[in-house]
Amino acid sequence: MKKLERRLSLPYVIAIAIGGMLGSGLFVLPGLAAAKTGSSIWLAYVLAGFCVLPAALSKSELATAMPTSGGTYVFIERTFGPMWGTISGFGLWLSLLLKSSFALVGFGAYLLVFWDVPLKPASLTLLAFITVLNLGGVKKVGKVQMVIVSVSVFSLLMLFIWGMFQLNPVHIKPVFTDGTTGFIAATGFVFISYAGVTKVAAIAGEIKDPGRNLPIAMLSALGLIGLIYGSITFVLTNHVSQEVLETDLHPIYTLAKILGGPTIGIIAAVIGVLTLFSMANSGVLAASRFPFAMSRDQLLPAFLQKVHPKFLTPIVTIALTGLVMALVIIFLDVEKIAKLASAFMVMMFIAVNLSVIVLRETGVQWYKPVYQSPMYPWIQIFGVFSGLILLVFLGGLALMGAIVITIFGGLVYQFYGRSRASRKGVLNQYGHFPALFLLYRKGKRRLIKQKKGTEEDLSKFEEIIEDMTIDNNLDGSLSKNSAIVVPLFGQERSPETLVEVGAALADGKKIQVVHLTEVPEQTILEALLEEDVMITSLNRRISAMAVERFIDVEFDAAVTHEMVQTIAEISNQTHCKWLVMGWDGRTSTGLLVRNPIGWLVTNISCNMALFKDKGVRYIHKILVHLVAPQHDPWLVAAAIDLAKFYNANLTFVRVVPENFSEEETTALRNYMASLNQSSQAKAELLILSNKNSRKAIIKSTAAYDLLIIGSPSKESLINVLLGRGKDSLSEDAACSVLKILKPNTSLFTSKDME
Repeated sequence: MKKLERRLSLPYVIAIAIGGMLGSGLFVLPGLAAAKTGSSIWLAYVLAGFCVLPAALSKSELATAMPTSGGTYVFIERTFGPMWGTISGFGLWLSLLLKSSFALVGFGAYLLVFWDVPLKPASLTLLAFITVLNLGGVKKVGKVQMVIVSVSVFSLLMLFIWGMFQLNPVHIKPVFTDGTTGFIAATGFVFISYAGVTKVAAIAGEIKDPGRNLPIAMLSALGLIGLIYGSITFVLTNHVSQEVLETDLHPIYTLAKILGGPTIGIIAAVIGVLTLFSMANSGVLAASRFPFAMSRDQLLPAFLQKVHPKFLTPIVTIALTGLVMALVIIFLDVEKIAKLASAFMVMMFIAVNLSVIVLRETGVQWYKPVYQSPMYPWIQIFGVFSGLILLVFLGGLALMGAIVITIFGGLVYQFYGRSRASRKGVLNQYGHFPALFLLYRKGKRRLIKQKKGTEEDLSKFEEIIEDMTIDNNLDGSLSKNSAIVVPLFGQERSPETLVEVGAALADGKKIQVVHLTEVPEQTILEALLEEDVMITSLNRRISAMAVERFIDVEFDAAVTHEMVQTIAEISNQTHCKWLVMGWDGRTSTGLLVRNPIGWLVTNISCNMALFKDKGVRYIHKILVHLVAPQHDPWLVAAAIDLAKFYNANLTFVRVVPENFSEEETTALRNYMASLNQSSQAKAELLILSNKNSRKAIIKSTAAYDLLIIGSPSKESLINVLLGRGKDSLSEDAACSVLKILKPNTSLFTSKDME
């Protein structure tokens, strides 16, 4: 199958983005919006731009991590799974169709300035021309956009300057004709005017250097268009009476005629015709990529993937898009449909903001955006809540239309895509039940593939894994007597130190080291089986360290679509006692999102040791934090094993309040004496009297090489909701930190350290 070619440079991308927004949103919608809120429409446009900004930032980040055709559909499908991908694909496709159809009707309204022609036939004729133009190639579309957008922006700038010198404030009263309700409703109504941000993301697969050009194009176009919308509508409301504006479908022509007379009005009408043509043109370009991407993901029939052998354009989806637009123009009330399109676009922008939160907080290894949204996660949270408010104020018809589209997309998925879809989305990977994944040997790497089955299959999870291990002969690499599993992800500061920690906990038993590479679900695993020089080097280094330290280590490498479930599967196969991993300090499971550590803690049956490497190479002094009133025997036993392995001095620290009694102090010293006697360990006890336990521990770490801690401190509500918690001790400690967690540990119920 032929692929789409990356032909669009930055100027073309900006032009397509502006062309997607600069159309009916300014040349047609202001009059309809004025009927809802009065002369405050310019504020409604500005506010809508601010509400779109979070989605633009989020899309910039998502598109640089997933630069492929499909845009918002791809982002939502990869994050939430194929069902929501199907719903979003249909919704985005229809919203762009409806908006572009509205632009063609506006084209007819401006055309009436020159000739008394039937509105719908004129719109259909232009639609046919646009469809043929898109079939001829995306670069041709980009060149046309460049010319039209440049002329349109320059002309609107001249109109703004001219209008600012002749302001007539008498027309701006009343500013709000329907109070706050009407103003917010108008803001939601003009929201669709900024959908060009979606359009440019949809053609990411055809953009040169998307990591750089996409964010620049999106943010530049959004800022410029927001400025144009606000300034032109401000001038418009100062020169055109509200009674005239509320029923005017060619307001820019009316403004130009008032300012400069009939000739200037005719020029503005010509610009309106060209601009609306540009918007409809980019609408067909972007909308056609949604069914193309859905077909590529097997959510729609395969014939929709057909690409023209010469022009490298998705000819079937372009033709289908043109056909549906023709039906819309012929049969539908476009103003109401534009409102529905705006409502669904708001929903999709909410989903885009949530996608960034999910992908960042789950920490999937393949998610590596070149550009990262600033002010995370507050900008995304603002986008979600502002979108919900706009949805409510858009009214019942808009909400009902969005529900209908959601149901339709869900039915298409259930009856067609469900049996064919090969992905399930990042969010589903962190549910309560591990997906059924099997490992099999091929070459020198393992592949982890999904096994679809019934609930009965899931209940036989352990039995199936056991059978597959025997039948496929996993080359002995994942032996059942491995006491320790050490997964490596390629980002460890010192893999050798991590393996040493595992060896200390292994008590002389075998250690299984597995280098894991996580790739997006659309990547074919077989394509990544070739030997990697970094993995070869890592194998050599760990093998040399194993010989030097006299430890039994098995090294292997795996490629997977779902990192944490693969780790859980390996731990199940090896029946390990400890899972030892590198750690960034984050452990929250979250109520909405589970990061990988949080998922593992609640889904595996072995102990976990999370190692935060601060660059300390030699471990001579170990500090163990004891939390009252109970001392975790797992924590104490692990500390003793580490001290023996490194021949290190061991100190147990307890931070007590100033009113700590003498009896309690004696009991603590007796506990330490019995511990030394039973384990033959040479451990010391350090009692610190301090109101702030955290600060006292952190200050003490300056004298030690390793700090061992247990359950994390209490987390804030936002951290629990999003799974963003960071362990404060591990973040600020002066030495390396090892966190010991027992199976099914609750990560946000322990006492906070004051």
